[in-house]
Amino acid sequence: MIMGRLSVAFALFCGLTAGVAASAAEDRGIVLATTTATQESGLLDYLLPIFHDKSGIEVTVLARRADEVLNGPRRGEADVVLMHARPQEEKFVADGLGVKRFDVMYNDYVLIGPKSDPAAVKGKDIATALKAIEAKGAPFVTRGDRSGTHAAELALWIVAGIDIAAAKGAWYREAGQGMASALDAARAANAYVLSDRGSWIAFRDRGDLDVVVEGDKRLLNQYGVMLVNPEKFPNVKRELAQTFIDWLISPEGQAAIAGYKVDGQQLFFPNAGKSGG
Repeated sequence: MIMGRLSVAFALFCGLTAGVAASAAEDRGIVLATTTATQESGLLDYLLPIFHDKSGIEVTVLARRADEVLNGPRRGEADVVLMHARPQEEKFVADGLGVKRFDVMYNDYVLIGPKSDPAAVKGKDIATALKAIEAKGAPFVTRGDRSGTHAAELALWIVAGIDIAAAKGAWYREAGQGMASALDAARAANAYVLSDRGSWIAFRDRGDLDVVVEGDKRLLNQYGVMLVNPEKFPNVKRELAQTFIDWLISPEGQAAIAGYKVDGQQLFFPNAGKSGG
């Protein structure tokens, strides 16, 4: 009888211990809100295991379209934000929802087009290239999905002095999906398309497409990281989240970012410490 009671007590103890251990493991986890493009690049699959080995902190990724990334953090449903839409990031901090924004890294956009280059834009700056495409009515595929890349493309038409809403015609075609789908549509239509470099590198079935415009400073794609404000949202795991941010902008984290490559090509370029806000 005594042995039976001891067995029950031991089982209860083991169950309690397992519960405490599970709770402790859960407490060592944070939620990172980011864009689908960041997730699809493969960077986080590379970085997060390195960070976990260093800190023991699990990072759960909540990836959304650029215009939706901040929806969860605005409700306190994430601990950290990593994205590439600086005006939105700075407003998030100004509204008291984020604590501070740090530059982390950048990559760039490239204009992809047919090797035959019907609008004769190869080697031009991006504004000149877009003007030529619009004037020629050369086929152009837009993501049209309110993503960060779509927003960047719309901003570049403005830089080129073109009201794309008024100027678009049959030549301006909406993919309405992700970058891979837009690139595939451009390949099928032998059209121009704006892509982030990482997606282009990962795109295998290129057909007759190639990079026609690159290197313009207006094609820079800057990433920033922010802590969701724990004073606004008490459930935010301040210390764990700050540990992740500190690592990301540290020499070790920056070296890890630089070390991520696809087909031998570096996709992201660390630049933490140069500016912050």
